Amino acid sequence: MASSFSRILSSKRSVGLLSVVGGSVAAGFLLHREHVTAGEPLRRRYPASAEYPDLRKHNNCMASHLTPAIYAKLCDKTTPNGFTLDQAIQTGVDNPGHPFIKTVGMVAGDEESYEVFADLLDPVIKERHNGYDARTMKHPTDLDASKIHSGNFDERYVLSSRVRTGRSIRGLSLPPACTRAERREVERVVVDALAGLKGDLTGRYYSLTQMTEKEQQQLIDDHFLFDKPVSPLLTCAGMARDWPDARGIWHNNEKTFLIWVNEEDHTRVISMEKGGNMKRVFERFCKGLKEVERLIQERGWEFMWNERLGYVLTCPSNLGTGLRAGVHVKLPLLSKDPRFSKILDNLRLQKRGTGGVDTAAVGGVFDISNLDRLGHSEVQLVQTVIDGVNYLIECEKRLEKGQDIKVPPSIRQLK
Repeated sequence: MASSFSRILSSKRSVGLLSVVGGSVAAGFLLHREHVTAGEPLRRRYPASAEYPDLRKHNNCMASHLTPAIYAKLCDKTTPNGFTLDQAIQTGVDNPGHPFIKTVGMVAGDEESYEVFADLLDPVIKERHNGYDARTMKHPTDLDASKIHSGNFDERYVLSSRVRTGRSIRGLSLPPACTRAERREVERVVVDALAGLKGDLTGRYYSLTQMTEKEQQQLIDDHFLFDKPVSPLLTCAGMARDWPDARGIWHNNEKTFLIWVNEEDHTRVISMEKGGNMKRVFERFCKGLKEVERLIQERGWEFMWNERLGYVLTCPSNLGTGLRAGVHVKLPLLSKDPRFSKILDNLRLQKRGTGGVDTAAVGGVFDISNLDRLGHSEVQLVQTVIDGVNYLIECEKRLEKGQDIKVPPSIRQLK
């Protein structure tokens, strides 16, 4: 384990000491824009006006909010780790987007990106997160699973349930900007901590570079294995560099608690099981997250967190909870009803095919999950999914009987 002293010496960040002596709350409070000192300014041969990207045909949040004035103000700044605005927006420049699907269009290279480039990221966050104002609002965190009610779905309709999130290790650059050494350090820190899990969380780590063919096939059969990113949104952000170095998968012996290491984020944490017991899935999720955080803190590290943005992750779309609670649910009749999309909107839910983003539903089975991430706690979001999915199932049952359904009123929005 790296000593506290060696970590301080090796840190490029003025707030690195806080992760050793101050705790996540203190560091999260002090990691605010007036406390973050930008790195050395870039020296450019050409003026900002000559470097400004052509965004005339783009449809993403970054392109909607980046102006020549903001670009001129930020383009010469770097984070203490050397991450630049041009690196942050490159994925949005290279991927104009779809006319009907608006992506975020930028990523963070480290925790300080959200402060150094706040003039652009704050409005992007506000658009993506339903009006959340990162300048004035505080994000609630709540991992008390006992507050959940009505968390058992009708298993004639719900086939499986899962809750996932991401966590980042403070003091190490995020996947778009990390060095090989930093990526390997993330793997070392996480795997060392996971080895301390006990009871029903006891498990094993499988390195992508060291697993046997038999182990690889088993992970494929279990639908656990993640592949090298091929989406231009990820590759243009630098997330596939040095693949598969320092990437891997950990799961418990029961295969109900899973952690991906160094994919899109430092870690992707997943609790899942067949059937409709979302309450039990969330209980395991909360228990596992708390245990992993405790073990990491015991080793002198901590997760990136602050009171305005919650848990800090690579993509601004995952700030706050980073949580997606979802079910695979059979809705063959409701999905054909013209009111289906409006019902989902009003319940703050989103639908995907069971193969993930941009895949079609098969046999009327959809992946239904929460739309929000930031400004609502984990408990609130999981309860939103539970209440919403129960409503969808009731609609499906009514349609089976030939009865009419109603579009529910829109649930509360951020204030």
